[in-house]
Amino acid sequence: MWVLFVLLLFPAGVVGWAVGHYTGHQGGGTRTVTVSASAPATTTAAAPTTTTAKAAATTTAAAAPTAAGKAIFTSAGCAACHTFKAAGATGKVGPDLDTAPAVDAKKDNMALAAFVRESIVSPNAFIAPGYTKGLMPQTFATTLSKAKIDTLVSFITGGK
Repeated sequence: MWVLFVLLLFPAGVVGWAVGHYTGHQGGGTRTVTVSASAPATTTAAAPTTTTAKAAATTTAAAAPTAAGKAIFTSAGCAACHTFKAAGATGKVGPDLDTAPAVDAKKDNMALAAFVRESIVSPNAFIAPGYTKGLMPQTFATTLSKAKIDTLVSFITGGK
């Protein structure tokens, strides 16, 4: 019995050593990778180039809230119910957000951004014609942070 144990232990040890030795030379172990945004470009050119750089920075800054707004719109489930071209959404359960908010805000005598915010946090405050009370989830005021609601409002209104 001991002989069989030793005969099996030796090959297992050699295989374990070989695997450990091979993976040890291949950079095995835990690696930590840190990803960060690239540093902003700096320009040392004449004033017209600086103006162009400012315009590019503004365009990039505008794209970030749009991407964040789209991500929140999708993750909160808005795309399942609403049509909204900016988000690539084609839902038919709730109002079309490409046109309805502006029309409904006018009917409710509210500024567009205030109307959209109220529609998110207190969706039964104004019911769009053709829709029923309680159709939209009532929980966004507590499940979305103020910052996320701000980003979502900005995304839906297009910054207006």
